[in-house]
Amino acid sequence: MASIGTVAAGSLSLPFFIPNSSYVNSISRPVLIRRKTTTRLYSSNANKQENQTPRKEEVVIVGAGIAGLATALSLHRLGVRSLVLEQADSLRTGGTSLTLFKNGWRVLDVLGVADDLRKEFSEIHGLEIQANNGKVLRSFQLKGEGKSQEARGVERKALLESLAHNMPEDTICFGSRVETIERTKNGHINLELDDGTQILTKILIGCDGVRSVVARWMGFTEPRYVGHCAYRGLGVYPSGQPFAQKVHYIYGKGIRAGYVPLTATKVYWFVCFNSPSPGPKITDPNILRQEVFQLVHKWPKELIQTIENTPDGSFLRTPLEDRWLWPVVSPKSTVGGVALAGDAWHPMTPNLGQGACCALEDSVVLARKLKKALDMDKQDTESSKYIEEALQSYTTERWPRIFPLAIRANIVGALLQWENELICLVRDNIIIPKVAQLEPLLEHTNYDCGLLYTNP
Repeated sequence: MASIGTVAAGSLSLPFFIPNSSYVNSISRPVLIRRKTTTRLYSSNANKQENQTPRKEEVVIVGAGIAGLATALSLHRLGVRSLVLEQADSLRTGGTSLTLFKNGWRVLDVLGVADDLRKEFSEIHGLEIQANNGKVLRSFQLKGEGKSQEARGVERKALLESLAHNMPEDTICFGSRVETIERTKNGHINLELDDGTQILTKILIGCDGVRSVVARWMGFTEPRYVGHCAYRGLGVYPSGQPFAQKVHYIYGKGIRAGYVPLTATKVYWFVCFNSPSPGPKITDPNILRQEVFQLVHKWPKELIQTIENTPDGSFLRTPLEDRWLWPVVSPKSTVGGVALAGDAWHPMTPNLGQGACCALEDSVVLARKLKKALDMDKQDTESSKYIEEALQSYTTERWPRIFPLAIRANIVGALLQWENELICLVRDNIIIPKVAQLEPLLEHTNYDCGLLYTNP
């Protein structure tokens, strides 16, 4: 049966015909962080010389992004301390927004940060699909697909700050770049940072994004460019944005766009386009603004106005990339006491709005299994088998979830970027108005990764 794809703020998918799941699976916010953003392990070269003995930690997490902070907070809720190493000098609060569907909100409820975010970011009630000439092709109500559905666009900055605010102040060490990773004779992992600091840990979790140092050490290749790039930004309406609480999608030939309100004054937008290569990295907002308008200058005025209302610092241009974790041929997802989470392990295109949601799911499953293993490990200090078994159990549980989602998200993006005029004509006049369905695609948001605590 045909199904209709949809994502919310921060994602790029537009509703349209896609294979169902069986086919695949056979700009300001109050700063909440009460810590100096330049916190480091050692503050001077003298301190480094005096501390040649490696610092010992039970759990080290590399990367203070969504996966890293959510994993650290999950462990903290279970009474397990972790150390988060972040190479930047502060939280990376750049970027625009991301989609959180109900499976993501379940995790944030478990972590105790959901309600504050709900107060700030508006719920999405529906979606509207337009042709690039402004003609409305179809409208849907999200609640019509189940009263339990919840979708909101959330600024990445807000989510990171909420997670970090709920952890001890010494959890994150900024300015800490991992240079080398080595396994010791007793099976522990030794990390050396770029300033010479050494850290010895039982467990290393790579949450350092698509260019993960930890993933590279484990043998993973760089993510694959999928043939599309995206412009994104946050339009600001100081006197209040005028839009209903729904996602507005717009289709063209080889180009798609969308915009959705996040708050009373902020609107996220994106423009996705085909490109044979990622092209050079461009950060000049004037150039980015000019390139966006060249693509969509004749598109609906609401989109144009939102782009015009975007501050220079909010423009982004990024290539879309993913990694398919094929069984047998992919590297092992856990090596001894080392594992991955989030984009470091399973980067996926944003066409299903599940990248952040899956990273949050990873954090709960991983923390739950590690807590039990660490409790067992304390009773048998001569063996690390409990930790290794826990990490293997984590990857075994998560792989059937993330592998098909990454493939499905890729297929959605490929279908939505069609350039053929005849196919686009059929899409706009038959498939979207008469065939497409929303409910089948939203089935993956019904997934429940469970609670942090389990019955004995």
